[in-house]
Amino acid sequence: MSETSTTTVPPIVIKKYANRRLYNTATSSYVTLDDLSQMVKQGGDFVVYDAKTGEDITRSVLTQIIVEEEQKGQNLLPIGFLRQLISLYGDSMQWLVPRYLEHAMKAFAHNQEQMRKNLKDAFGGLFPFGGFEEMSKQNMALFEKTMKMFSPFPTTNERQSEKPREAPSGEETSVRDLTDRLNALQQQIEALTKKQKG
Repeated sequence: MSETSTTTVPPIVIKKYANRRLYNTATSSYVTLDDLSQMVKQGGDFVVYDAKTGEDITRSVLTQIIVEEEQKGQNLLPIGFLRQLISLYGDSMQWLVPRYLEHAMKAFAHNQEQMRKNLKDAFGGLFPFGGFEEMSKQNMALFEKTMKMFSPFPTTNERQSEKPREAPSGEETSVRDLTDRLNALQQQIEALTKKQKG
């Protein structure tokens, strides 16, 4: 067997037509956003192309799935987080946000597996809700702290307590400052992960 035969399976191609219908080319059948949502939950991978232009519209379709889930009352995205996220569009730190969010979600996925294991171990006894609450609070605190670091709009209290910052003297200063922030975030995430493992 060649190495190429053992590589990961390519994503399923979904085509979106002008009538908003989604066509799964792997099963030769029409699918709904709910079907795609279930595919994601089961670990499936897909890409969505506009049937007419061939444009990759996977991001907008995934965003549409999230909006529909939120409208069903799932409410995973706090209003404060949504406001902070919107404020970062067009900001100089915008390029860093996807990288951080991806890293944070991977850390959360790790914690999620630990929670499931704890539930399985505690089956038949009392569920360790206290531990879950603490883990959830730590995750949200870290997330909110990081989003505040990225937010270009400080709160009223922050404006009053902080002295005005001098503008960076050049691109080198901005890169150095950004690197320092990234290193600080990485240390916080590692410390949190170690604390939760301990």
